[in-house]
Amino acid sequence: MEDNSMRDEVRRRAEALDAEVVRIRRHFHRNPELSTEEHETGRFIEKTLRGWGIECRGGYSGTGVVGILKGRNPEKRCVALRADMDALPIQEQTGLDFASCNPGVMHACGHDVHMACLLGASKILKDMASEWEGTVKLIFQPSEEDFRAGAPVMIREGVLENPVPSRIFALHVLPEMDCGKVGCKEGQYMASTDELYLKVVGKGGHGATPELTVDPVLMSAYILTSLQQIVSRQAPPYVPTVLTFGRIIGEGRTNIIPGEVNIEGTLRTFNEAWRAKAHERIRLCAESVAEGLGGHCVLEVDHGYPFVFNDPEATRKVRETASALLGAEKVEELPLRMTAEDFAYYTQQVPGCMFRLGVRPKDVENPSSLHTSTLAIDEACLKVGVSMMALLGMSA
Repeated sequence: MEDNSMRDEVRRRAEALDAEVVRIRRHFHRNPELSTEEHETGRFIEKTLRGWGIECRGGYSGTGVVGILKGRNPEKRCVALRADMDALPIQEQTGLDFASCNPGVMHACGHDVHMACLLGASKILKDMASEWEGTVKLIFQPSEEDFRAGAPVMIREGVLENPVPSRIFALHVLPEMDCGKVGCKEGQYMASTDELYLKVVGKGGHGATPELTVDPVLMSAYILTSLQQIVSRQAPPYVPTVLTFGRIIGEGRTNIIPGEVNIEGTLRTFNEAWRAKAHERIRLCAESVAEGLGGHCVLEVDHGYPFVFNDPEATRKVRETASALLGAEKVEELPLRMTAEDFAYYTQQVPGCMFRLGVRPKDVENPSSLHTSTLAIDEACLKVGVSMMALLGMSA
């Protein structure tokens, strides 16, 4: 089948399948599960794939599912398509008819959309298997939001083996982009991420006798202020870096100076050498400030994801596919993002691209962001996502 004919057929099938994909997306949205707990989600995916006659196996990283689709000459090439499965610990406030039934849990990052699009694409790929060559590996991955599992575990378990994919693709919703558009960026795209935990230890006591204490609240204030120069004066100016602290806990009272204060934050950057050096600079700065004020500080770094690198050739394939499907005016060039994604682990092993799917509803000027309780999407985006993933599976 010629490329134009294949594209038109995929578009037609995505339109015909849209009601089913919407139903699937709403099922996922109504029944979200947290990282490492996606048991029912995984079972639903397995049941759906098997119902369509698609070979699959569950249990990857606990709850993940991998499907295999074979076209003509299955040994010729292998393309992997990935969707993440987990939800977030957020109480939904959208008021949707299909809002989350699980208190305090919500698909606030669009993973329900990602799974629905990949399932829809898998149905089209299966039904058109005689029209394309090679093998497509479907990766439904748990725990993208949690360092404990997810991509690195699935890779260790062999998800990129037997067969080895030559390229891997994933889509991610973008609430700020109009529905009907696709965005991508070659090269570095999303930042590495580390979680920082500082324990500032002093000597507690009565607030009226501070001279008898070593005040960890005051130490924490000096530490947080001093750490700001890590980015402004020590980070290479050509390497984007963010150092943010979002939680500080000191269990004192108006008249009680606590014995310790705990601080939590994150480091984001795009250079592995600087990333390692920054950890030591943060440690040295925090320890020195605390020691100078009579206490001490312990830093624990929970190493997270590396930065996402979009392979230039794979990204050009996304851009070409989206331009042919939607029109060049519907394809946007994206800036760097300081958010993080464990898709980065796949792109360390296989050339790949994570691209963005516009989901902003019409006439919504200020859409809710990812990771918020009011995130809502225009479900017309699903046809675009399904078509993109199917076409990339067929021709990338």
